[in-house]
Amino acid sequence: MVRVGMVGLGKMGLSHLSIARAHPKIELVAACDTSSYLTDVLSKHIGLKCYADLDKMLGEEKLDAVVISTPSRLHAAMVQKALDRGLHVYCEKPFVLDLSDGERLAAQARDKQLVTQVGYHFRFVAAFQEAARIVRSGALGRIHHVRAEAYGPVVLRTAGSTWRSAKNEGGGALYDYACHAVDLANLVVGAPRSVSGVVRRSIFSRDVDDEVYCTLHYGDGASGQLCVNWSDETYRKITTRITVWGTNGRISADRQECQIYLREAHAALPDTRQGWTVRYTTELTPEVWFYMRGEEYSAQIDYFVQSIEQHRLDGENSFESALQADRVVSMILAEGAAATDNLPAPTDAAGATRAKGLLARLFN
Repeated sequence: MVRVGMVGLGKMGLSHLSIARAHPKIELVAACDTSSYLTDVLSKHIGLKCYADLDKMLGEEKLDAVVISTPSRLHAAMVQKALDRGLHVYCEKPFVLDLSDGERLAAQARDKQLVTQVGYHFRFVAAFQEAARIVRSGALGRIHHVRAEAYGPVVLRTAGSTWRSAKNEGGGALYDYACHAVDLANLVVGAPRSVSGVVRRSIFSRDVDDEVYCTLHYGDGASGQLCVNWSDETYRKITTRITVWGTNGRISADRQECQIYLREAHAALPDTRQGWTVRYTTELTPEVWFYMRGEEYSAQIDYFVQSIEQHRLDGENSFESALQADRVVSMILAEGAAATDNLPAPTDAAGATRAKGLLARLFN
């Protein structure tokens, strides 16, 4: 049995808690959250030992691993505390808001031979896994373009914003939505070498971007597009899609299906004919022991447990893997900041000082 402590009991934290309690190889030892209402309810109705302070939980309980599902700004410090105690760590995405923190924590986990995983759950959606398999098979020929998209109705008015739409808490659509699309593109075609043409715009949020668009550039000459908007109420919930074009065809995958078009049949895909083939998530997805929001959520927690049992340090969604997405986000931030060089020159010394201060804040 893997002895697990839960950190953070918001929407994702409670989902992970439900899955962990049902997992046959997890002993859920304790949970930690600053909301006394939540911890009182859990203690009373399911007998779970709860803490308001992470240091106290880590100091008093014998754990093998922690699952961290707190606001993004807290990730780095909490992961650090867990690694310092030699615990395996599952951390919700995005991994960190500061790239240097992520590199340091990944190096520490590697040195301590600890299992790590970040909650990019789309990697456990069968249609996306199928898309990655097909691209890696070479059946699409030379890849020349990719488009990664994510849309949804998260921020639809100026009032009532949550921590996700606060710059120093969650990072906005760039960190909360775009990172999913970036990670999927990294999974399917690899990480881009650079980005350009960055557009970051607030629609309703005061402090962060609600939509992000940019061009991706790959080392082999392929190009890509990133298109993200979390203020689009034409979507009922988050909708993520990836499309890849190659010299021998195209694939397009979302949560429901993987559409494949081959100009010519390919030996690497003997089960796929020339022309169109559609494979549905329902036929591709292995059965899970417990359903919560989608099979992929249970599958990723089960994968984390298996990684601990097998001492698998380079598994899916490790800190090292998640850092690839963080690096692309960092490039988007830098490119977007550099675009301010095209602003009209200030007309006086005070204006110049204000401009320098703006650039410093953007780059920091």
